[in-house]
Amino acid sequence: MGMKKKNVFLKNKTFLIFGFFAILIFIVAVFAPVFSGGIDPTEGDLAKAILPPGDGHIFGTDKMGRDIFARVIYGARISLSASFSVVIIVAIVGTFLGILCGYFGGAVDAVIMRIADMMIAFPGLVLAMAVAGILGASIRNAVIAISIVTWPKYARLARSLVMKIRNRDYVAAAIVTGSKTPYILMRYMLPNTLPTIVITAATDIGSMMLELAALSFLGMGATAPAAEWGLMLSEGRAYMQSAPWLMIYPGLAIFITVVVFNMLGDSLRDILDPKNE
Repeated sequence: MGMKKKNVFLKNKTFLIFGFFAILIFIVAVFAPVFSGGIDPTEGDLAKAILPPGDGHIFGTDKMGRDIFARVIYGARISLSASFSVVIIVAIVGTFLGILCGYFGGAVDAVIMRIADMMIAFPGLVLAMAVAGILGASIRNAVIAISIVTWPKYARLARSLVMKIRNRDYVAAAIVTGSKTPYILMRYMLPNTLPTIVITAATDIGSMMLELAALSFLGMGATAPAAEWGLMLSEGRAYMQSAPWLMIYPGLAIFITVVVFNMLGDSLRDILDPKNE
């Protein structure tokens, strides 16, 4: 079975292609000092402000004389780490709460699901902006804000999956034979939810990256002088006509990274989806 699944991964060309690009993006983020040529992305030189792309600064410089290429390279670190942090947090918290709701039902289900319904009642980004505005502008607070508004999606998904098997004979047999609740949850409920949760998390990486960039663009995420793509777009707005490279390169970085992870998530869904077995 394991060899069969491995072959499925290897036979999926889309997964291999975009998996390769995703690895390249990770390598660039991890070894940013090497790829940026040792340039400090936060160190500026006003004498070199708003230089067009050319020798010495292949992506040009910004209003503070900082190298755009180095900032784009280092921006991968912040964007990837923040996006994966959000996905991991909401997947763990949402799945845990969803399993509790689906298994115990009653008051536990009612309380948690009503809170989730309240969260879903508001547009996600608008609520995230409100939370980020209360917490203050920082990439950490942006991660917290988006996590707060995203976990209900995973909780409802996990709850529905658990409810499908809650009354199965093998679960009833485990209860009758004296199996402890934590064992039942870990042995039967969690494995039933994991494939779908992993698929959902993989396809959400790109959207989380866009939401984080949006908060930074609106001044509620990363703050200067951090090298973050959404913040770079925000800083380049005033120079859109006179120095378009200030927005073109971070915009391309967001576009390429989101496309890569969206396509990778879609291919992973095709591989792991139980309906495709």
